[in-house]
Amino acid sequence: MTDATTRAAGDPATKRLRFGWYSYGWAAQVFETTVLAVFMSRYLPAVAEHAVGKTGRLHVLGIPIAPGSLFTYIISLGSVLLIVLMPIVGAFADRTGRKRQLLFGFAYLGALSCAAMVFVGLTDWVLGSALFMVAFLTYKCARVVYNSLLPELAGPDERDSVSSVGWAAGYLGGGSLLALNFVASFLIDDSSVLARLSLCSAGVWWAAFMIVPAVILRKMPMTADKHAPAAGSAITAGFKELGDTLRHLRLYPWTLLFLLAYLVYYDGIATTTTLAADYGQNELQLKDNILLSAILLVQFASFGGALLLGKLSQRWGAKRVVAGSLVVWSVLITLAYFLEPGQPVQFYLLAIGISLVLGGSQALSRSMFASMIPTGKEAEYFSLFEISSSGTSALGPLLFGLVLQNTGSYRSAIFSLIAFFVIGLVLLLLVNVRKAITAAGNELPATLQQSR
Repeated sequence: MTDATTRAAGDPATKRLRFGWYSYGWAAQVFETTVLAVFMSRYLPAVAEHAVGKTGRLHVLGIPIAPGSLFTYIISLGSVLLIVLMPIVGAFADRTGRKRQLLFGFAYLGALSCAAMVFVGLTDWVLGSALFMVAFLTYKCARVVYNSLLPELAGPDERDSVSSVGWAAGYLGGGSLLALNFVASFLIDDSSVLARLSLCSAGVWWAAFMIVPAVILRKMPMTADKHAPAAGSAITAGFKELGDTLRHLRLYPWTLLFLLAYLVYYDGIATTTTLAADYGQNELQLKDNILLSAILLVQFASFGGALLLGKLSQRWGAKRVVAGSLVVWSVLITLAYFLEPGQPVQFYLLAIGISLVLGGSQALSRSMFASMIPTGKEAEYFSLFEISSSGTSALGPLLFGLVLQNTGSYRSAIFSLIAFFVIGLVLLLLVNVRKAITAAGNELPATLQQSR
């Protein structure tokens, strides 16, 4: 690994760089919470409906689109674009070593797009769609580079902990702004004004708090890929080196199997968290204030959950803890099936249960993967990791929709998601983490050195 990973955990320079990395999570997570999960998912369809009417159709390149479907179609199109874009970004970052410049270039463009959403009026669906697409793509591309810095900031024994703290900081930052917007909802009667100001606040928050990591990470050494680069410009070489990575991924079968396992169980995680509010509203008949407060609860409680699972991994290892979290996910899905309508306490308890495993299962998956990839190719491989989570999380919503359509039951639809956790768990248990790390030429963490 790089020199950064050989530094002692108590080294002041290392602590400062890690704090800068944590700070970016605090700054950027507001896109996931305020923009993606809460406000834009509701405001953009409302804007489109206001422009053409509830039964009208938007026309994009001659294709008629129902206004209520606009947001989901943008997400789907963005996900397809990311499958092509993120690996190129990863290859470019590894080839040039300019990870910091790429990270903050993408991030500030995303933050500016969010801030400009304040100008999206009640009929400006084209402007809103364009700004959201730019913000979505740049946020995801920045995340590829952000994740690729983890192996440079932490050695094998600290990686689980550092990844968990980074994820926890993100939940705390995202929850803090969402709480402020929640308070603002009691002061602003106009829902359109509230949405526009909240979306703008996410961009301002993102840009303002990003000053801290931008300053601190300036001192992080630039580490370009040391293998012989492909000929041509950095961008064209990115295509060639991506092809090389995909061809040689078969040399790391355990890493590939882990990517497959992660694709499956993350699809379950993403679908459950995305559709939980719909389940609460349509099946459990819960009011908006209950659903929004539950989202807030998940954000803050996930801070502690991520740290807890990070601590447990130091004793049991990341694979065992993630496997245990998938068992808990399966139990939670089962409990969700039996929740009674009009019982907010039960929904809150379910939210707390989700919080305990949500951040930790993702953070430890990230740190596990970081140990399974060859040095110098971090951004390229993390682009594949992000594709597994961001670019292909479509099977869960598809299964949910098919079950709902054929049974008419939200309970059956939510319970069907247990398949992703069970199948993902089986695939994860088949992964030989020791062989994956060794094949990538990396050092084994102490938890694996001590076990057989």
